[in-house]
Amino acid sequence: MGVLNVTPDSFSDGGDHASVAVAVAAGRQMVADGADIVDVGGESTRPGADVVDPLVEQQRIVPVIRVLADAGIVTSVDTRNAGTMAAALKAGATIVNDVSALRYDPDAAAVVAAHQCPVILMHMRGTPGTMRQFGVYDDVVEDVAGELDAALAAAEAAGIARGQIALDPGIGFAKDARQSVALLQRLDRLTGIGCPLVVGLSRKSFIGTLAQETDPRQRLPGSLAAALFALSRGASVVRVHDVRATRQAIAIWSALTSG
Repeated sequence: MGVLNVTPDSFSDGGDHASVAVAVAAGRQMVADGADIVDVGGESTRPGADVVDPLVEQQRIVPVIRVLADAGIVTSVDTRNAGTMAAALKAGATIVNDVSALRYDPDAAAVVAAHQCPVILMHMRGTPGTMRQFGVYDDVVEDVAGELDAALAAAEAAGIARGQIALDPGIGFAKDARQSVALLQRLDRLTGIGCPLVVGLSRKSFIGTLAQETDPRQRLPGSLAAALFALSRGASVVRVHDVRATRQAIAIWSALTSG
């Protein structure tokens, strides 16, 4: 899954795709480089990020999604707002990726249920603006597993088919470097819930902490190592900024481990 942020303030690529033409070209390039899905977002969810009005969010991403979808590209919408979900799906997106696991907007679950589209439920406590306050766990792996179980049950209760649901542990969302590492080391506990697992770890702060690298754009080696590790522990999808490099790393890793 390639990350296409159409935002001015995302943590590592804010402003890179400021126009529709530039964003579409970037999405096309991701597919050429080997992305199966292009994940389009119009609101930064970095720690402390400002809330974006859903109409502004839609103005940023809907034209991009429409062009990519018309070109036959599988497109997901990275949003926590029901109105944006509906607008993106109408424009041709086929997957909803919600960092709040459908908890932020009370109408979100109904939109997904009505469309019966695939949805990714990510674990996060609080909101991007407040999540740093909530990173205290008795056992981060068991607590995250339990909270994802609850999100899954709520989605099913809202009429979303279990077969349409994937889960995301939310690496870095209300989790420090130590907690993120613990989740990755025990991904099998989360895959055991029974849904495909999407893991987004590209350029994240835990890599910076471990590698002592403050510049997110200089975290490609660590991102590749973490992506391969996540796949080795059962992840079904990795969400990445550097599609071509990740594809090459996966190709070599797969060839070396296939025997």
